[in-house]
Amino acid sequence: MLIDPQTKQRVDRLRFLTFNIQAGTTTVNYRDYVTKSWKHVMPHSERSANLASIAELISEYDIVGLQELDNGSFRSGFLNQSQYLAEKARFPYWSTQANRKVGKIAASSNALLSRYLPDEVHDHKLPGRIAGRGALVARYGEGDDAFHVIVSHLSLGKRSRALQLEYLSDLIANKRHVVMMGDLNAQSDTPEIREFLEASGLTPAVCDSHTFPSWNPQRSIDFILTSPSLKAIDVDVINIDLSDHLPMATTIVRSD
Repeated sequence: MLIDPQTKQRVDRLRFLTFNIQAGTTTVNYRDYVTKSWKHVMPHSERSANLASIAELISEYDIVGLQELDNGSFRSGFLNQSQYLAEKARFPYWSTQANRKVGKIAASSNALLSRYLPDEVHDHKLPGRIAGRGALVARYGEGDDAFHVIVSHLSLGKRSRALQLEYLSDLIANKRHVVMMGDLNAQSDTPEIREFLEASGLTPAVCDSHTFPSWNPQRSIDFILTSPSLKAIDVDVINIDLSDHLPMATTIVRSD
């Protein structure tokens, strides 16, 4: 799938993880969204402990896609969480994408952490009724055999989400090896997701994996999707209390 820049050897087996970390804030029931809403705009000690635990979790993987990080604002103590997690988990390469900023209070972002050096990473702003959603696209290698990894976090609204999926479908077109991961905020049986999967040719790693809410998972809205040239094996939803989502992990291998 890609060439290790250090050994110059081809790597055809990669461990992936995707996780919406809710800026390092734990939620254990729906009441927390109201009674503990201050945690989403104020610094607190729990956030530091959670970030350390997230770093330990992701350190076992080769390529990690994260959503809802804080890019360095008041609520995170002006800590760039992408950089912190990359350094703490010893990822030599990382990219962050600032998506939505609320003054100096909050600065939401996506991140891609990698053991291998991408040839390029592009920051795509996604369409929608309200600005603030994006996709990070990393390319490993050149030409028809290039390997692409996409990290994205889509809108809650169906119309905006459909526009974003259409944009991503065009982005994926004519790319042979693609892994797309992130929080799509919709299940695979919704019309917009079904249309996207048909248009893009991508396949979910698991159709019935419940990742939200973390304390009582009932919805499958976090995905790792692969093109036909790739295969997801050993898929796992990790039961860990660090966010309102659960992380999903898999190993990707070549299928052709």
